[in-house]
Amino acid sequence: DQKAVAAYAGGEFKPNAGAHAGRNWGKFDIQKEVADRCPSGCIRYEGGKLEINNKECVRCMHCINTMPRALRIGNDRGATILCGAKAPILDGPQMASLLVPFIKVEEPYSEIKEVIENIWDWWMEEGKNRERLGETMKRLSFQKLLEVTNLKADARHVAEPRHNPYIFWKEEEVTGGWKPEIADYRKKHQK
Repeated sequence: DQKAVAAYAGGEFKPNAGAHAGRNWGKFDIQKEVADRCPSGCIRYEGGKLEINNKECVRCMHCINTMPRALRIGNDRGATILCGAKAPILDGPQMASLLVPFIKVEEPYSEIKEVIENIWDWWMEEGKNRERLGETMKRLSFQKLLEVTNLKADARHVAEPRHNPYIFWKEEEVTGGWKPEIADYRKKHQK
């Protein structure tokens, strides 16, 4: 809502729904407080207008929390499926891996059931005694989990936001395979 964005910029609406009203924090600056703090850099504030590149959004909700009257989640509602979080004593806490970035949640929930049942089947077949799903994923690879759930690799499948992709290439997907001819390599990469 661009009118509400202007109201936040003009000081009519308090940021964070007034949660930090106890002290004088100065004038609210949308560029500094919202756009510059976006972890994926998908927000642009120019000429009094706020624009969001939804494809780049990682749904951290900071912008919505800061400007709740101006922004809201879309009408396309669903769920995200994460797998493998745990807190072992020796290794320390491990964040879950993002398996399904977005899946619609509508009755009869067949899309969700299909993914979960494929995970259960794989885990029961491949998991060792007393091994959790996260340990099975770590041992056999996230790529294998994608294969058994019939999901395609996605740029959002990462170990932590915007860092460390789990996805690895298979030999048949690499032009020339694992052992390309050195002469071909030198032609492409001359000094």
